[in-house]
Amino acid sequence: MISINSDTEHIQSIINKIASLQSRGDTHFPEGIFPSYRQNKYLLYKRPDTNIFYTASIVFVLNQLKPYLPDSSQDIIDDISAKAIKNYPAFQNKDGLKTYNFWQTPKNGLASNHFPNGYIFRHLEHFRIPDDIDDTALVYMTLQASKEEVLWLKDKVQLHANLSEGPKDIRRVQNTFKHYKGLKIYSTWFGKNMAIEFDACALCNLMYLFELHQLPHNEHDMATYTYLKGIFTRNEFVSHPFRVAHNYATPPLIIYHFARLLGDFTIEPLEDCRQDLIKKALLLLEIEQVAMNRVILETAILKLSKQNAATYRDTIDSMQQNNNVTDFSIPDPDFCYFLGPLLSSYEHQILQFFAPMKITQMDWKCEAHEWILLLENLIERSKN
Repeated sequence: MISINSDTEHIQSIINKIASLQSRGDTHFPEGIFPSYRQNKYLLYKRPDTNIFYTASIVFVLNQLKPYLPDSSQDIIDDISAKAIKNYPAFQNKDGLKTYNFWQTPKNGLASNHFPNGYIFRHLEHFRIPDDIDDTALVYMTLQASKEEVLWLKDKVQLHANLSEGPKDIRRVQNTFKHYKGLKIYSTWFGKNMAIEFDACALCNLMYLFELHQLPHNEHDMATYTYLKGIFTRNEFVSHPFRVAHNYATPPLIIYHFARLLGDFTIEPLEDCRQDLIKKALLLLEIEQVAMNRVILETAILKLSKQNAATYRDTIDSMQQNNNVTDFSIPDPDFCYFLGPLLSSYEHQILQFFAPMKITQMDWKCEAHEWILLLENLIERSKN
C-alpha cells in the first residue's frame, strides 16, 4: 500500500460521505444504488433516476483507489461494492445475455423502467433504449468478469460496429465526420435497429476493459484507436466535443477518459499523443472556470504523466500549489458528468441540428459521484 500524504482524515471523511449517500432502499432507489437525478433547468424539470451507470462508475473508481487506502477504508469499499453489485441483474439484458442497460430492463413479466418517475417518456416504448457498451464495460470491470466472458463480449460488440450487417443492409454511421465513416469502429449501442453512434468516452471505457484482459487487437480495435487518436490530433474533442462524445460532450471529460485509459496502459496507437494530451490539458486548466472540471483535468494530468513524471515535475508541483481542489461545494451546480441528448440518435438532419442544444438534453447529476472524483484527485495527488 502506498502511503497517503494528503489529509488522511479528510480522505476518510469523503469515503464515509460516499457510503452514507448509497441508498438503504426507498421509494425511488433500491438498496445499494447511488441516487442520481435527471434534469433540464431550461424546462424546470427534475426527476429521481434509477440507473446503473453512476453506481457502476463509483464502484469502478473506488476499487481502483482501494489499494492505496488503509484496511478500514478498504472494508467500507468492499461493503459498498457488495451492495451495489446486487442490483446488476435488474439491468441485465432482457433476454439474459451478458450485456447491460442504463435502466432496469423488462424481465419476469415486469415492464421496462426507462425514464423512471417520469410522466410521459416512461410510457412510450419508443424511448426505451437498447443495452450499451458504456454500462456493460463498467459492469464487467466491477464484477471482475472472466477472460472468457470478455471474449464473448468482444465478439458481440463486433456484430454492432460500424459497417456491420444490419437487418436489411450494411449499417453505417451518419452523425460523425466523413473521415471516420469508413472505419469499423465500435458503436455505443447493441440494438440492431438503433443508429450507429461513436462516443469517445464510452469507447475509452470499453477499450479499458479489453486492455485489462490483454486481448489482441483486431481491426475494430485499431479502427477505434484511429478514431480516438483522430479526434485528438485534429482537435475535434475541443472544437466539436458533443459530436465526438454525445453523452459527455466537454473537453475536460474527454481528456479525463483518455487519461484513465493511458494512465494504466501503454497503447501503441495512442502513445505518441501522451505528451500533447498533457500539454492540452494544462492549457485547458488555465482557462477552466468550473471547479469540478478543474478537478478532473488535474487528475488527468497526473494520470497521463505517470510514465514521464520527471519531465513535468515542476509543472505538476506548480499546478498542485495553485489549484485548491477542495475549495468549492459539492454538488457543483455548473458541472455535469453525464448527459442524455434526446435527439442524438436520430439521423434526420433537422433533428441533428437541434441535438447539441441544452434544451433538448437531460443532465444526470449524482452527488456521490462528484465526491468520488474529488477522492480520486486527492489520492492521485498523494501518489505524485
